[in-house]
Amino acid sequence: MTAGPVAGLPRRRRWRGMLALGITTVLVALCCAGGVTALFLADPTTEDNALLLSSFGCGESGPVDANGNLPRIDPYGEAQVRNAAIIINVGAELSVPPKGWVIAVATAMQESALSNLPHLGANNDHDSVGLFQQRPSQGWGTPAQLRDPTYAARKFYEKLLTVKGWQQMPLTEAAQKVQVSAFPDAYAKHEPLATQIVNTLADGAARAAGTVSELRCAAGDEIAASGWTAPVGEGIVSGFRTAARPSHHGVDLGSGRGTPIRAAAAGRVLVSRCDADSAPPWSCDSDGSPSTPGCGWYVDMLHAGNIVTRYCHMVARPHVAVGEQVAAGQVIGLVGTSGRSSGPHLHFEVHINGDRSSRGAVDPVRFMRDVGAPLGAGT
Repeated sequence: MTAGPVAGLPRRRRWRGMLALGITTVLVALCCAGGVTALFLADPTTEDNALLLSSFGCGESGPVDANGNLPRIDPYGEAQVRNAAIIINVGAELSVPPKGWVIAVATAMQESALSNLPHLGANNDHDSVGLFQQRPSQGWGTPAQLRDPTYAARKFYEKLLTVKGWQQMPLTEAAQKVQVSAFPDAYAKHEPLATQIVNTLADGAARAAGTVSELRCAAGDEIAASGWTAPVGEGIVSGFRTAARPSHHGVDLGSGRGTPIRAAAAGRVLVSRCDADSAPPWSCDSDGSPSTPGCGWYVDMLHAGNIVTRYCHMVARPHVAVGEQVAAGQVIGLVGTSGRSSGPHLHFEVHINGDRSSRGAVDPVRFMRDVGAPLGAGT
């Protein structure tokens, strides 16, 4: 398998507006499982996020040289990682935003496992060849052209850029608009690793927002190239499984009543209901209290990579229904204080492996920081 040469891109100007360093602050926690508590916490949305993001970047230094020494990224070998680097570099040269790089890499992962495949004879899918399994008979180019990773990547991006609204689409939908595959949902499972590959090969570019000429870390309601965004812009007032609250399986974001809650990523609604109605006299249609059971009005959503997010204490019935496909950043409800709550805020959880129980819960601060959508970064 061969990889055509792609010149390395020049180093890009470092973003001058990196998140400011924070200091230890006194926070008043609007508890989901008790009364108002004073907590002394180092604000995880300032110093910690700034240090992590600055150490890994948000794409400011540009992609690596595809002809240089490249890291191994399991389960892919050197030739496959080089092909991924070529895909990323072609996207940068065409000024395609980094979300397009993630889409392109994920597509090639599905179509060829990042391998520059020849015609496979009887095992071939029609006359498909190359990284993206593009078909000469469908006008993509000659077989020889499509075996050139640079050419194949360029043709993929050229088609992607003709898709209206592709940057707002879920990855699998945008990829399908280009590929017209018989398996339109197959691309979604590759999104987490494709994001990791882009981060590794392009200075954390999957964390980025902005244009290729001036990439910067996503903040506020911006959607990072990874496809993730903060559900609200306000800061954290109660942390994940602290010493004082070891059974607090999410974080509380101190938003005011009626603040729009955005879906943290594209996904499908699993739950949209009130979980206090089963225990009268409590109701989600009135303010809760520390003695009121449950999440109040809440939503669970399933995302690519079998990630589940949870949004609790909404002021009224959520805006979305079970089974609905939701875009990243779409408003799914409004902040309130229903259920076990001592004041308006959003209780936000992240679960892995599709496990909606406490066993699957992970620290939302770390997770959201790693996908480039740090909590509490402001609007």
